Amino acid sequence: MAQGQEKVIITCAVTGSVHTPTMSPWLALTPEQIATQAIEAAEAGAAILHLHARDPLDGRPTADPRVFDQFVPRIKASTDAVINITTGGSTRMTLEERLAYPLQEKPEMCSLNMGSMNFSVHPLARKYSQWQHDWEKPYVEGMEDLIFRNTFRDIKHILQVLGKECGTRFEFECYDLGHLYSLAHFVDEGLIEGPLFIQGVLGILGGLGADPENLVTLKSTADRLFGRGGYRFSVLGAGRHQMPLLTMGAVLGGNVRVGLEDSLYLGKGQLARNCAEQVRKIRRILDELSLEVATPEEARAMLGLKGRAAAAS
Repeated sequence: MAQGQEKVIITCAVTGSVHTPTMSPWLALTPEQIATQAIEAAEAGAAILHLHARDPLDGRPTADPRVFDQFVPRIKASTDAVINITTGGSTRMTLEERLAYPLQEKPEMCSLNMGSMNFSVHPLARKYSQWQHDWEKPYVEGMEDLIFRNTFRDIKHILQVLGKECGTRFEFECYDLGHLYSLAHFVDEGLIEGPLFIQGVLGILGGLGADPENLVTLKSTADRLFGRGGYRFSVLGAGRHQMPLLTMGAVLGGNVRVGLEDSLYLGKGQLARNCAEQVRKIRRILDELSLEVATPEEARAMLGLKGRAAAAS
């Protein structure tokens, strides 16, 4: 298989918007912590850094460009890794809020969720009797009655203002088979050109479950829609499913994504102390599989990115 012979791109999603401070003392919250963990992850072998922002005062997700500006320039000055800014933000943010920093930064990459969906971790609220901050419990419980919105018009808008006008390419996050068909629709409409970078997301309540069979189905469906070798795929396994699914994805010829956004753990019952620990673990697994890890420059070439010099900052 041609894809299986390529080097493997490691993406690290540093903090996200799902987990809250109570869930792990190692979750990056401040700009200093986000920058430090991102830089360490890059040094450990991550070629792409997927970034969200947090309010420095209490750790809640934020889309404020002023907060992003406190850590993104430092990361860019300290590493050659590809900067990938979220356009997902959180379920409580408007599209305008989610796009505020990407449109300012014009990064090489952004994430793009390929559909509206139920997206929730509300059962996690039952695990904690005490919370560090007043916002956390209602935030987690409230996901039960929220929808992550990305309509066809929203996606079209993002593809136009970021993709066509800024030259940003996308990590297409596909949580279900229907998201692949939505992606194929936009390809047919001429709004997306290859190379495609498809991030298969498994294990989120509201999306595909973390069954190995679902990963095979996701990949075989992408093969039919885009042609085997006509795209590059990556695997994201939520929570305890992270390392097993990533290993399986790598065997299937895919790339991998780790980071405390996706899982707070390094192993069973063992919280990861930083994102770099997860990067080093998946790198050891890749080494044992005789798979080579891509450098940032190799990842740029594989994904057809515009290069870091073309970003705004």
